[in-house]
Amino acid sequence: MAKSKAKKLREKLTREGRMNPEVKRSEFVFVDMRSRTTKTKKDHLYQFKHKNHQSQDGNDGSFCFVYSFSAI
Repeated sequence: MAKSKAKKLREKLTREGRMNPEVKRSEFVFVDMRSRTTKTKKDHLYQFKHKNHQSQDGNDGSFCFVYSFSAI
């Protein structure tokens, strides 16, 4: 891959003992400044592929009912 003209100039400056302009860059250059939003209710519901798998603790809303009749 070819080097850009600016990168060649920066490398030349460092070879000559002068200061590299990259050093003066702010730390905010590397920070992602986009605002983050929380998921909407619809986004949260569409996140799950299968029904009854939305609970994190394993409780899927189903239940078991056992009816026992004994005539003694």
